[in-house]
Amino acid sequence: MIKAAIMGYGTVGAGVYEAVVTNQKVIAAEIGEALEVKRILDLRKFPGDPAEQLITDKFSDIEEDEEISLVVETMGGTTPAYEFVKAALLKGKHVVTSNKALVAAHGTELLQIARDKKVNFFFEAAVGGGIPVIRTLGTGYQGQVITEITGILNGTTNYILTRMDREGAEFGDVLADAQRLGYAERNPEADIEGHDTCRKIAILSSLVTGKEVNFEDVYTEGISKIDSTDFRYALELKASIKLVGAAQFAGNQVTVSVFPLLVSDENPLYAVQGVYNGIVIKGNLLGTTMLYGSGAGKLPTASAVLADMMEAAKHKNENVRFGWTAEKQAVTSHESEKHRYFVRLSGDAASLAAAKEQFEAERVIQLPGLEEVAIVSAPMTEFTYRERAAKVPNILAMIRAELSER
Repeated sequence: MIKAAIMGYGTVGAGVYEAVVTNQKVIAAEIGEALEVKRILDLRKFPGDPAEQLITDKFSDIEEDEEISLVVETMGGTTPAYEFVKAALLKGKHVVTSNKALVAAHGTELLQIARDKKVNFFFEAAVGGGIPVIRTLGTGYQGQVITEITGILNGTTNYILTRMDREGAEFGDVLADAQRLGYAERNPEADIEGHDTCRKIAILSSLVTGKEVNFEDVYTEGISKIDSTDFRYALELKASIKLVGAAQFAGNQVTVSVFPLLVSDENPLYAVQGVYNGIVIKGNLLGTTMLYGSGAGKLPTASAVLADMMEAAKHKNENVRFGWTAEKQAVTSHESEKHRYFVRLSGDAASLAAAKEQFEAERVIQLPGLEEVAIVSAPMTEFTYRERAAKVPNILAMIRAELSER
């Protein structure tokens, strides 16, 4: 029998316990033996909960228990998650986590400890919730040269942008609703300023390159400056606005960034609505594919954790080749990236004339009732855009754009 512990009995931790109990026969048939949760670490008490008797507030009850060979971390954050996970690995226990902040900040070290101790450190649920993107990158696309990943990786921001798109609502109003409904935290900065997406695209980029892509090197913009007028223009352009994490791989050249993107209705990410995630992966043989599904939630995330638990159970005496090394992957400057740009300007003739010239405008949009105008630029690098934008007066806003040629 495999005996496991869960650290953190919040939404995901409770979902993992429920999944193990509910699917115990399926799990045993798949891994060849029973899987049982022996301990659950949490500072809170849970009177009347089915797992009440398993709760402990002492990490040592897990660390020192030689029967526990598998530890699941669903606490979130990096402290004390990092200290506990590292200690568990050093004790020779397999660790599974859903914690993207932990993986982004300390994944390189924890992967190496797992290799040294001949155990495993798995984190499928850290990116994409229930979408098996990490396992797919690692095994399903073997033999491919991955050239690009573009993903909607945060359900909270996608929920906000979807509501703004459908209803013409303002950012602040929808954010307040998202907090009330539990989709956004009381302090939503990690989501709305792009930090969560940044960590996830850094993890995916590290898996593709086999080297550490430091999330602190990733250019990141959030969605807090997007307003309802942007969506009026998007409608005119047969497009929508999504917060994306994007990575391009060309030999040793790797660019990684996070920003709002105006996507046409021909882009597969256009149809990703609400709290769902979508991840577009391009390879030199497979062309373009997209993974789509629940990016968060109790049981979808628990399903990804459970899959990792079972993978660890199947390899309980060996380390599976997985992850990346401590070698640093250089990230090319964001200024070399090439896009079209959707630019809003005050309505005066001088601003429009300058914008049409500097940005080689492919399209000019004027909407009734607005004392402003917008243009869509020709493709150019970020560096070129910034140079030319300095010569255009009265720019109100800019969003990068991936639009069809029609």
